[in-house]
Amino acid sequence: MPFAVWLTDDAARDLAGIVDYMARHYGAAEASRVLQGIEKALATLEESPERGSYAKELLALGIKQYRELLFKPYRLIYSVDEADVFVVVVADSRCDFRALLERRLLEG
Repeated sequence: MPFAVWLTDDAARDLAGIVDYMARHYGAAEASRVLQGIEKALATLEESPERGSYAKELLALGIKQYRELLFKPYRLIYSVDEADVFVVVVADSRCDFRALLERRLLEG
């Protein structure tokens, strides 16, 4: 049975911001390519949610609740709960990921 993949409000805002940025700076075609690539990567979680590796910044803290999937240069951080996958962060891997994860997951 496939897992349901859900984007949290934060992750949906992340994705919308990425697509908007790409459209403004690189054009609609590139924004569409990035969106489709991220959506395709997320769709793979329906059948194989455990395929992602643990987010190294969180693993260093002993936290194994969150995994990550890559669509370079983007990192998709998610957790698996029974038959659901919850995507909590979609962000460019070149950002300060440790600070982002601390703000988003540990403080929130």
